[in-house]
Amino acid sequence: MTNLERLQIEIQQSGFTDVELSVFLEESSLSPSEDYNPSSNENKKAIYQTALSCLEAIANNPQLMANRKFDDQSVDDFADSLQNRIDQLERKIRQLPSSDDVGAKSNTFMLFNR
Repeated sequence: MTNLERLQIEIQQSGFTDVELSVFLEESSLSPSEDYNPSSNENKKAIYQTALSCLEAIANNPQLMANRKFDDQSVDDFADSLQNRIDQLERKIRQLPSSDDVGAKSNTFMLFNR
């Protein structure tokens, strides 16, 4: 699975083309055609940050929201669920470790060394 395919799973039915998603991935320093590494926290975090950028782009474009067809949802409901998803991704990004270093998994640190 490539980074592009993984991003498409994360933001299903977003309305972005593959070219646009590739630009979002490259802005997050990921190659769209490179293999996705699910065991890498850095890779997961970059995918989540890219998905967050995509969702923020949708939220910042009122014209795009107005043009969306909703079967069982009003525009207000869509905006609320979009904001909830953005908040959820932000929490997930904050909770992921920043590196893949095995020694950096501890949540404690040494304040005094004596």
